[in-house]
Amino acid sequence: MFKPLSLFVGLRYTRAKRRNHFISFISFISIAGIALGVTALITVLSVMNGFEKELRERILGVASHVMITSPSQGMDHWQDLVPMVDVYPEVISKAPYVAAEGMLSNDGVVSGTMIRGVLPDEEPKVSSLADNMILGELADLKAGKYNIILGKDLANRMRIRIGDKVTLVTPQASVTPVGIMPRLKRFTVVGVFEAGMYEYDNALALIHLNDAAKLFLKPGQVTGLRLKLTDMFYAPRLTQQLVSDLPFGYVVSDWTRQHANFFRAVRTEKTVMFVILTLIVAVAAFNIVSTLVMVVTDKKADIAILRTLGASPGTIMRIFIVQGVVIGAFGTLLGVGGGVALATNIDVIVPAIERMFGVEFLSAEVYYISDLPSDMQTSDILKISGVAFLLSLVATLYPAWRASRTQPAEALRYE
Repeated sequence: MFKPLSLFVGLRYTRAKRRNHFISFISFISIAGIALGVTALITVLSVMNGFEKELRERILGVASHVMITSPSQGMDHWQDLVPMVDVYPEVISKAPYVAAEGMLSNDGVVSGTMIRGVLPDEEPKVSSLADNMILGELADLKAGKYNIILGKDLANRMRIRIGDKVTLVTPQASVTPVGIMPRLKRFTVVGVFEAGMYEYDNALALIHLNDAAKLFLKPGQVTGLRLKLTDMFYAPRLTQQLVSDLPFGYVVSDWTRQHANFFRAVRTEKTVMFVILTLIVAVAAFNIVSTLVMVVTDKKADIAILRTLGASPGTIMRIFIVQGVVIGAFGTLLGVGGGVALATNIDVIVPAIERMFGVEFLSAEVYYISDLPSDMQTSDILKISGVAFLLSLVATLYPAWRASRTQPAEALRYE
C-alpha cells in the first residue's frame, strides 16, 4: 500500500518534534484512548467469558451433555440402548436416571421438589454431584433403604439436618378402601450437596434409582439415559446423529437446548457490551481526524514543496495515512498488552483492590460466584485488535484526502 517515499516521510512526520505541542498532546490522547478502549474490551469480554464458562460448568455439573428419553416417560430395557451409543467415540460414559416431581414435607414446611433417581456408582461418570457433596456421600443412597440427598438451599429452607425424616408426596395416587389417597413415603436425609446453581440447590433431591422406579410406579423402567462426551460443544452434532441413527421412539436432547434461553441471553449481553465498548475505541480513533487535520494545516508548506518536486496527490495522501496508521497501531498494541496483562491477573488485582479500599464487589453471601473468573480467548483479541485498527485507518482517510487536495500555489503564496 505504501511507496517508499510515502513511508519515509510519513514516519518522519510521526517522530519529528513539532512546533505545535498541542498537536502532540492530541496525538497522545488518541493513542491513550485507543489503548484504554482496547484494554477495556479485552478485559470485559474475558470476564464475561469466564462467567459463562463457570456457569456452564456448574450447570453441566448437574445436568448432562446429551439425554435420550422416551415420549412415554418410561424406558424399558435401557441396557439395550447402551451398545447403540457405545459406537460413537465421543461418548465416554453414560448413566440411567429417573426424573419426577413431588413435594417434600417436614415439620409443617412443604416444598415442591425435582426428584432424580440415580445409581450411585454410575452417576459420578456423567456429573460432578459426588464432588459437590458437603455432607454425606453419594454412595449413601442404597436400594431399598429410602435415603435421600437434598440441595443445600432446600435443606436450609426446610430446616433439615442429616438423619432427619422427610415425607415425599408423589403425584401418583393409590386406591384404598377409604378412597383415592396420595402416595407418601418417608425418607431419611443422608447427605447435602451444593452445585452452585440456585435452580438445583433449591429444588433438587436425589434418591436411588430403584427406589424412584418403585415409588413412581415405574418398576424396571427409567426416564432415560444421560451421556457425557469428550467435548461438550460436540453435543448438538451428536444429537443430530443420534436422532437419525436410533430406532423410532427415542427423544434426544442436549444441554444447549435445555438451557437455550440462558446461553442466548449471555451471548446477546456479550454482543451488546462489545458494541458499547467499541464506541470508546471509535471516539479515540476519530481523535486521529482532528490530529491529522491540524498536522495538514501545519505542514501545508511542506506539502506544497513536495508537490512542486513531483509528488502526486496519491503520494501525499499515503504520507498522512502512514502517520494515522502508526498512531492507531501503537495505541492498539498498547491496549492489547494492557488487556492481556489485566485479564490474566484479574484474580489477583481485584482482591488487592478490595483489601485496599475495604470493599467486597461480589459477596459470597449473595452471589454463588464470589470472584471474577477470566477466560481470555485469542479470537476475541484478534477481533478487537482488527476493529480498533480498522477504525484508526478509516479515521485517516478524510485528513489525508484533504492534504492531497492542497494546491502548491495557494499554500506558498504567503511563505
